[in-house]
Amino acid sequence: MSKDENRGPDAAPALEWLCRITARVAPLVSLGPAPSGERRYVPIVGGTVEGPALNGEVLAGGVDWQLARSDGTLEIMAQYVLKATDGALIEVQSRGYRHGPPDVMARMARGEPVAPHEYYFHTAMSFCTGSAAWARLNSLVAVATARREPGAAVLDVYLVGAS
Repeated sequence: MSKDENRGPDAAPALEWLCRITARVAPLVSLGPAPSGERRYVPIVGGTVEGPALNGEVLAGGVDWQLARSDGTLEIMAQYVLKATDGALIEVQSRGYRHGPPDVMARMARGEPVAPHEYYFHTAMSFCTGSAAWARLNSLVAVATARREPGAAVLDVYLVGAS
């Protein structure tokens, strides 16, 4: 092994809080069983963006595509657009997972309150914008801790190693 291979990992990347996205959603639509699980989608109908750096709204028209796997894990692939307070449009692409104990997930499916620590819900995000003011987002990865609330998904978004 070379000297560099023995040195151990580099420092963990810093996280910079970008915003909280509260995406309002319409009822789930199931496409039925597929070979790998139940395919479904959830229309995104609007919402808010609030944070130290980015503020604005979630535009209607996005979609949260989901695959409910037989092991109880929900694969999430969302695509939607944010409109910043300066008028900039920012596309969001998000992939992640949500899972937890069957009783917790059943309570969530019934619309009952479920504490975020009772289940796993995280996504990796990328952005695309033509706005010069937000161009740095085009080259950064973000991660989100998320929670499901009745009628909405709430994501706290952190830029990875953005400093």
